[in-house]
Amino acid sequence: MDEFGITPEAIAESIQQDLENQPRYRDARGNEWSGKGEMPDWLRFAKNAGVDPDFFRIESPPQKAAANGKIDSTQLDLFF
Repeated sequence: MDEFGITPEAIAESIQQDLENQPRYRDARGNEWSGKGEMPDWLRFAKNAGVDPDFFRIESPPQKAAANGKIDSTQLDLFF
C-alpha cells in the first residue's frame, strides 16, 4: 500500500462510496449502473430496442448490521 500511496482512510472511503452507490441494473456482460446520472449506453441501446429497463433491475445484496443498526465494516462481504 505504501508503494502506491494507498491509505486505510482511502480504502474506507471507497468502500463507503460503493455501499452508497450500489448498482440497480446489470446486464449479462456485467455492465452495471446505480441509477444515478446519465443512463449508460448499454441500457439506453436496450431501451431503444424495446427492452424494458426493469428487465435489468437487480436487488441489492443484504447488508450485515451491527447491534446499533449501523453497517459493521469489519463484517462486509466483499464477494457479493
